[in-house]
Amino acid sequence: MRRLFIFLVMVSSMFSCNKKFLELTTTTEQNAWAKISSSEINQSSEISDVVINTDQKLQEIEGFGTCFNELGWTSLKLLKPEERVAILKEMFEPGTGANFTICRMPVAANDFAIDWYSYNETDGDFQMKNFSIENDKATLIPFIKQALIHNPELKVWASPWSPPSWMKYNKHYAAKSSTGRINNGLTPDKQGKEGTNMFIQEDKYFRSYALYFSKFIDAYKKQGIDIFMVMPQNEFNSAQIFPSCTWTASGLATFVGKYLGPAMKEKNIEVMFGTMERPHEALVDTLLNDKNSGQYLSGVGFQWAGKKALPGIHKRYPKLRLYQTEQECGNGSNDWNSCKYSWSLMKHYLSNGVNAYMYWNTSLKEGGISTWGWRQNSLVSVDTLKHTFQYNHEYYLMKHVSHYVQPGAYRLNTTGKFNNLLAFINPDKSIVVVIHNEEKTAKQLVIEIQGKSYSLPLKADSFSTFKLQK
Repeated sequence: MRRLFIFLVMVSSMFSCNKKFLELTTTTEQNAWAKISSSEINQSSEISDVVINTDQKLQEIEGFGTCFNELGWTSLKLLKPEERVAILKEMFEPGTGANFTICRMPVAANDFAIDWYSYNETDGDFQMKNFSIENDKATLIPFIKQALIHNPELKVWASPWSPPSWMKYNKHYAAKSSTGRINNGLTPDKQGKEGTNMFIQEDKYFRSYALYFSKFIDAYKKQGIDIFMVMPQNEFNSAQIFPSCTWTASGLATFVGKYLGPAMKEKNIEVMFGTMERPHEALVDTLLNDKNSGQYLSGVGFQWAGKKALPGIHKRYPKLRLYQTEQECGNGSNDWNSCKYSWSLMKHYLSNGVNAYMYWNTSLKEGGISTWGWRQNSLVSVDTLKHTFQYNHEYYLMKHVSHYVQPGAYRLNTTGKFNNLLAFINPDKSIVVVIHNEEKTAKQLVIEIQGKSYSLPLKADSFSTFKLQK
């Protein structure tokens, strides 16, 4: 009897000790990033709601991140230096907060720039003698450098929203005219439209634009910032009132295959096709299957309506590297419903094979309005009167994944009646499960991992991350 008692105590003690390897963090609309005591996580003999199949690895994860925009930096500059440092440490320092490891930046002005600019507005300067990144030394460069202080291994990639205006048929940075409070000065007769090339399709322009990319890579390298990859054009189908340029897929295939691809190969810089914002798989096929451009493309980036093309592309090119390049931006409200919609986007993209996932605006002034009048959400909002800040709901949603899922992790297949989750296995063999309980009541979710079942307490209308450290 005494031996049985000792045995039971040992078994109980073993499981109790293992509690230190269990972690559960929960976020609700009212309470973000709350740690749940491991004493509330119990082994269960009930039928599992979901099975995490650790032997069925899917895509490898390169990382999670955000975007460096000019208005992100100018909003953070309104804060005390120590607060700005704390925010960037929270986002980028390994093991601290969001653990962001891969980020996007624009090549010159984008829609969240202070105003329009390019790196060379000297008409006809095909040799790029007047190329300069001087503008960026006040905004993008210090922004990225401050992030690199906290994570020197941060990977940065870039894409243009518009080439220099003199390289376009309409000689203007925008592709669509606007009037009223926001007037970009583009006349209606010079608007672009989807399915046309606004970039001048001539050899000397193509060569000069590839040189423009090369000069950008070199100039940033001199600033201590390595760009590892470029995409040729943001949203190449979209004629917009802010910096933009429509291309045909065949026009981009020519540029990538004969000019940009070779130029970047000389510098050991990757090229991916994107950003793809339409649900038309054939546009992707055009570049991937072109004998010239296809040899230089290491993957494809998707955003907005491009998400509808993602499943088919992943199915037909199962080994192709895929990025989610820009999370849909909301309307500046930064509310809980936006957060829940963002979860649906994350789940869609990651369930359909993307290797990296990026948020859009890192920080904005409250209201999130751009130079061109578009209100958008951000990870951080800055109160311009009080000079204070807050982390928004979507920041914590990103953190629920990025804090726990390491570069080199693999997404795992799951089975069962509950599927509102994502599961991963890290290089250190820890298991991470991110869960959304969309019900209005709390519930217990039974998860089976490697033959053991764990009963997790999920708060009503919440996001939770469960980590099992072996």
